[in-house]
Amino acid sequence: MIQGTSSDAGKSVIATAFCRIFAQDGYRTAPFKSQNMALNSYVTIDGKEIGRAQGVQAEAAGIIATTDMNPILIKPTRDAESQIVVNGEPYGNMKAMAYRTEFFDQGLRVIEEAYRRLTESYERIVIEGAGSPAEVNLNDRELVNMRVARLVNAPVILVADIERGGVFASLVGTLQLLEPQDRERVIGVIINRFRGDLSLLQPGLAWFEEYTGVPVLGVVPYIPDLWIDAEDSLILHRYQGNVEKTGEIDIAVIRYPRISNFTDIDPFFVEPDCRVRFVTRTEELGEPDLIILPGSKNTLEDLLFLRETGLEQAILTLHQSGRTFLAGICGGYQMLGSAIHDPAGVESPLKTAPGIGLIPMETTLKEQKTTVLSRGTARLGGSQIDVEGYEIHMGQSHFTQQCSPFIQMQDRTDGYCQEERQVLGSYFHGLFHNDPLRMRLLNLLREKKGLAPITQRPSFVALREQGFELIAETVRKHVRIDRIEEQMRAFQGSE
Repeated sequence: MIQGTSSDAGKSVIATAFCRIFAQDGYRTAPFKSQNMALNSYVTIDGKEIGRAQGVQAEAAGIIATTDMNPILIKPTRDAESQIVVNGEPYGNMKAMAYRTEFFDQGLRVIEEAYRRLTESYERIVIEGAGSPAEVNLNDRELVNMRVARLVNAPVILVADIERGGVFASLVGTLQLLEPQDRERVIGVIINRFRGDLSLLQPGLAWFEEYTGVPVLGVVPYIPDLWIDAEDSLILHRYQGNVEKTGEIDIAVIRYPRISNFTDIDPFFVEPDCRVRFVTRTEELGEPDLIILPGSKNTLEDLLFLRETGLEQAILTLHQSGRTFLAGICGGYQMLGSAIHDPAGVESPLKTAPGIGLIPMETTLKEQKTTVLSRGTARLGGSQIDVEGYEIHMGQSHFTQQCSPFIQMQDRTDGYCQEERQVLGSYFHGLFHNDPLRMRLLNLLREKKGLAPITQRPSFVALREQGFELIAETVRKHVRIDRIEEQMRAFQGSE
C-alpha cells in the first residue's frame, strides 16, 4: 500500500509505477483505492464511474478497469457536500458529517467486498491511500488509509514530496502520529520529486534512518513533462509552468471553482505552438485564440461565477470581435447554451439560469447520470474525423432550433460546431486526446492568423504510454524493489 504524508505527495504516480513494474514482471496486477475524492473521473467499459487515477493505473497494468478498483468515489459539488458514487453509480448527495456518521458501516462493507473480488482475479494489488494517515481528527472512522492496510494485511510505503520543503519533518511527524501497530506496518519511505545532487541529501537520509528506524527505500527524481492523468485540482499548480511558454496559439482555460475533468486539455501542453493558461479573473484573460470552458461538477454555480466575476461578458466581447474561438466540454458545453434547468436540485439549490447564449440549446439536469464510452465521426474544417471519448453528465440537452450535429454516432448525435460562428461544444471528455481532431482545430486557428499549418504533431496517446514506461524505469532504478518484495512476502506469510 502506498500512503503519503499529504495530498499530492505523488502517491498516484508511484502506485502507477508499481502497477506497470509488477505487470512487466509477469504478475496479474490491479490497482485499488477504497475511497477516492476527485472531480477527474474515468468511465469503465461497462459504463460505470471511478476515480481517474485508478483507471489510468489499470491501463498501466495492462488490464481493463472495473469499479472494484475504486468502489467509493466522492465528487464535491459544493462546500461540505458531495455526490457519493458507490460501485460506479450515484448513491446520492451527502453532507460531510452525514457521510462520516451514517455511511461508515455500509462503506466498509462495500470496500471489503470489492477487495475480495479483486483477489479472486489478480495476484498483486497495488493499494493507494488518500491524504495522510495522520489525520488524527478523522482516523476513528476513516475508510482509506491504515484501516484498509490492516483489513488486508498490507505493508505500507510512505511517500513524501521533497519539492514542498520540510520533507524530514513531514515524514517524522507522520510516523510519530501513527498508532504503534500502524507504525510497525510502515516498511519504508520514498522521497519523491528530488532535484539536485543526491550526495547533499545523504546526511539527512542517514539521520532519518537512525532517528526513526525506518529505511529509506528510495529517492525518486523529479520527472518533467510526465503526462500521466492528474486526479484532482490540487495538481493544477503544476500546470502553471506553461504560462511562461511562448506560443503562436494562445489558449485560455477557464478555471471555475468546481472544474472537473480538466485533463481534457492536457494534450495542448505538448503542442509546440501552444501556450496554455488557466484563467480565474478578467484581467488574466487577454486576447486568446481559443477559450476552453471545461467540465464542471456544479454547472449552474460555476456559470454564476462567470457572471459575477465579469468573465462571461469578457468572453462574449472577445468572441463577438471575431478574435476568439470558443470550445465547451460537458458542463462548459451546457453553459454555452441558452438556459440550464435543475428542477430537482441535482447539483445546486439554483433552479434555473440563462446560459451564455451562443448555442441554441437548453439543458435540464436529471437525477440519472449518463456514463458511457463513446465514439463517432466529427465534422471539422471540411474533414470527417473518427473520434472517441467518454461522457459523464447529469444533463440532457436539446436544440431549440435546427442544428447540424458535431459528432455522428451509430445511434445518436452529439455536440454543436459552427466554424463561421467560432463555437464548438461537446459532451465528449477526451475529445482533444484525438490527435487528428486536435491537429485540425489548431491548424484552423493557425490559418485564421495567417500561419502555415503544422502537419506533424506529437501523439499524446504515445506520450502517455511512454510516461508509464518512464516512471516504471525510474522507480526500478531508484527504489529498492528487492526489499519491497521481501516485505510483501513476509506480510503475506509466503516463501
